[in-house]
Amino acid sequence: MSGGLSGVRIVMRNVLFSTALSLSLAAAPLLTGPAIAQQRLQPGGSVQGDLSRGDDQLDSGEFVDVYEVQGRAGQPLSVVMRSDDFDAYLMVRGPGDFEEDNDDSGDDGTNAGLDLRLPADGTYRITATSYEPGESGRYTLSMSGAGAGARAQASGGGRGPQNAGGGMLQPGRGASGALAQGDRRLEAGEFADDWELQVRRGETYTVSLDAGDFDAYLMVRGPGGLSEDNDDDPGQRGGRNSRLTFTAVADGTVEISATSFGPDETGRYQILAEQGGRAPYAGGGRQPQPTYQPPSRQADGVIQLGQTINGNLGQGDRQLNSGEYINTYTLRGRRGQQLDLRLSSQAFDPYIAIEGPGLSEFNDDDPDADGSRDSRLFVTLPQDGDYQITATSYEAGEQGSYRLAALPADGRASQGRPRQDSYVDDRGQRQDVEGGSISIGDTVGGALQSGDEQLDSGEYVDTFTFTGRRGQRVAAELTSSAFDAYIILTTPSGEQLDNDDGEDGTDSRLDTVIQEDGEYQVMVTSYAAGETGSYRFSVVPSQGSPRQASVQGGPRVFAIMVGVSDYGDVANDLPYTDEDAEKLAETLQRGGVLNPSSVVLTNAEATVGGVRRAFQEVSRQAGPDDMFLFFFSGHGSQEDTQASAVEPDGRTESIVLRDGEITDQEMARLFGGLNTRLSLLVLDSCFSGGFARNVVDRPGVMGLFSSEEDLTSAVADKFEAGGYLSHFLRAGLAGAGDGDGDGAVTAGELATYLRRQFVAEVDNVEAETMEGQRNYQNLVIDRGGVQVDDVVLRLASSGYNSGSH
Repeated sequence: MSGGLSGVRIVMRNVLFSTALSLSLAAAPLLTGPAIAQQRLQPGGSVQGDLSRGDDQLDSGEFVDVYEVQGRAGQPLSVVMRSDDFDAYLMVRGPGDFEEDNDDSGDDGTNAGLDLRLPADGTYRITATSYEPGESGRYTLSMSGAGAGARAQASGGGRGPQNAGGGMLQPGRGASGALAQGDRRLEAGEFADDWELQVRRGETYTVSLDAGDFDAYLMVRGPGGLSEDNDDDPGQRGGRNSRLTFTAVADGTVEISATSFGPDETGRYQILAEQGGRAPYAGGGRQPQPTYQPPSRQADGVIQLGQTINGNLGQGDRQLNSGEYINTYTLRGRRGQQLDLRLSSQAFDPYIAIEGPGLSEFNDDDPDADGSRDSRLFVTLPQDGDYQITATSYEAGEQGSYRLAALPADGRASQGRPRQDSYVDDRGQRQDVEGGSISIGDTVGGALQSGDEQLDSGEYVDTFTFTGRRGQRVAAELTSSAFDAYIILTTPSGEQLDNDDGEDGTDSRLDTVIQEDGEYQVMVTSYAAGETGSYRFSVVPSQGSPRQASVQGGPRVFAIMVGVSDYGDVANDLPYTDEDAEKLAETLQRGGVLNPSSVVLTNAEATVGGVRRAFQEVSRQAGPDDMFLFFFSGHGSQEDTQASAVEPDGRTESIVLRDGEITDQEMARLFGGLNTRLSLLVLDSCFSGGFARNVVDRPGVMGLFSSEEDLTSAVADKFEAGGYLSHFLRAGLAGAGDGDGDGAVTAGELATYLRRQFVAEVDNVEAETMEGQRNYQNLVIDRGGVQVDDVVLRLASSGYNSGSH
C-alpha cells in the first residue's frame, strides 16, 4: 500500500462467540463480528481506506477499520480522519484502559481529529468509523508525531493553542520559538514546544537550545528506545543553555521537546540540530576515542565461528564520523553461543565492537594482557541472528594490517567470571573440570549458583565442551532434584539443539547422532530464570532407546484428518484450512506411513456425525503397535460453563465443524476408546490449548495445540496454510523433525522442531482473548505420559528432502 502504511496485515483465525458473548473495544460500542483484522500505521504515515459492507461493525451498526501503532509514554500523537463521503469518527484505545473518541476536527464538522499525549508504552488501536450507522465511503487516515502546534495546523486549525510552537528541524538550519501561555505543559508545569528531526541509524546528532529568558532544558525521544534529557551545555560552565549529543539507534523520527528547567518559565529561544560530532562517554577510566556507531552500509565480509581473518585498515575504507577507519564482518550466531573476539595489530591501537539482536558491546584492550594494545571481547549471544563485528582503531586515521579472530569462548562470557564449580566423577574420585572440557563417557557433578554466567533471559549456566566424530550416537543427560533441568547443545557449525525433558518431568535428556567432526558445546542450565542447585551431567555413548527399536515401520499411522474452510451458514469461511487436512494426508501417504483405513473429512463432510463415525471405524482397526492421529484445522470456540476441577477457568473449548461442535470433554471420551501404542491430538484452531487438560491426561497421549486456551490462532497466509502448526507439522512428520537422522521422529524431536519453527516464524504474531485482551500466539505442547524418545513414526527412509515439501 502507498502513503506510508507499514507492517503486515495479520488475519486472525476467526473466533466464534456464544450468543451471550461478543468482543468489546474498551468502552466503545460492541463489535458484532469476529476478531477484527488490524493494520500497522507509523507516525508520519497515512493510508486511504474504505468503509463498506463486509467490514466489521459496531453493535450499533457503524462499519469499522482498525489500525495499530506502537507508542511510548509521553509521546505526542495526532490522528486525523477526513472523508467527503460520510461523517468521520475516531476512537483510540490503549494500555491501562486509555480511551479517547472524537467526532469533529474543528474544520467543517465532518472530519475527525484527536490530539493526544500517550500515557504509557504499548500498542494503541485506532478505529476509523462513522458517526451514523451504515455510512460508507472512502477516507484518508493520517498520523503525525509532531507537537501540539504542528498538529493543530495539520487538522485545519481551531483546535490547538494558537501560539503553540514546534515543527520540523533540518540539520544545520536553526529555528526560533517561544515558550508561552497556551503551549503544551509537562506534568510538572513546564511549557514545551515539540520538534521533529529525521535521523539515520548510527549517525550522531547534536541539539542546542539557547534561551536568554529562561533556563533551557532538552528532552529527546526516538525509535529503538532512544531517551535522553539535558539541562546544561557541557561546554558552557554556569550557563543556562542546553546542549545534547546522541547517536541514533534506529532510522526514523526523533521527537525533541524544547522546555524549561522550572515550571511556568516563558520566553524566546533558538534551537539548532547538527549532524556529526562525538557522543559523550559515560564511563570511567580511559575514554574510548571512537564511540561505536553501527555502519550504515553493507558489511565488508563474513566471518565464521573459529575463523581468523587478516585485514587492513586504510584509505578507501569507510570511516566513523570521528575519523577512524572501519571494517565490518557479519557472523551468523545462535542464542547462548559464547564468543571470544580478538583484534590484534602491530600498526595501530586496535578497537573491536559487536552489534546485533539484543547486543551492543565494544572494547579497547585485552583484559587478560597487561599493557597490550590488542582488543578482546567475551560475549554471550542473546538471540539467533546476524551480528556485525567491527574492526577499527583507537585513534582517528590510524592505518595498517590486523588479525581478527572469532573463537568459541572457554566458558567465559565476560571479564572476571568465576570458575565453574564442577568436577568429573571417575569411580568415586573427583577431579576439577579445567576450562569446561570433558570427554564422551564422563559424568560431571556441579552446581548452578549466584555468580555463574547467565543467559540473557536470566538462567544461570555452566558450559562444557567435548570432541565428537561424525556418526557417533551420544546421549547428553542432566539430572537435578533442585531445579528443572535444561540442555542446550551447539554443534561446531553453530546449529543449536535444546531439550527440556528427560525420564521424568524435571530432568533433561538429548539423544542424537553426531553429524560432523569437531568441538561440541553443551550449556547446562535451568528451565526458569534464577534457579540454582546441584546437578549431575553426562555425555555418554548411546544405543538409543529399546522402545525405539521395537517400533515397526510402514503404514502404521491411523489418522483422521479434518479441515473446514467452507462453513456455510454456521460461521465465516477460512482460507486454506481444508487444504491443511488434504496436504497432511498426502505427506503421510507419500512417506509410506499412512494406513489405508485413514479418513480425510473436509467442508461439508466434516460434520459432528462424520467425525464420530470416523473414530469408530479407524479406532476399531488401529491396534497396540500403531500410532493414532486426530488432526483438525478450522474454527475454535469457547463457551461459559460452571467452574470446576475439569474446567477451572469456567469455560469449555470446542472445535467447530460444519454442523456443530465437539467439546474437549467429548474429545476425551473419543480418545478414551483407543487402544494404540501412541495417540496424537493436533488442533490448529482458536483456544485449542484448552483441550490439553481433558484429553492429554492418560498414558500414551500427546497433544499439539496452535494456541493457549484463552487465545486466538492466526491464519498462516505467508505459507498459504490455514495455520502455522499445520504447516510445520507436515514438514516435521515428513522427516524434518528427525533431528538425529536415525530414521525415526520421536516425541522429543517433534516437539523441539515445532518449538524452534514457532520461535523463528511466529514471533510477534498477535492473538487476543474473548474480551479483546491482547497477547501473542504461542504453541502449546503437552506430552503427558509420552516420553522424549517414544517414536511418533518411523520414516520409510532416513533424511528429509526439504525441496520436495
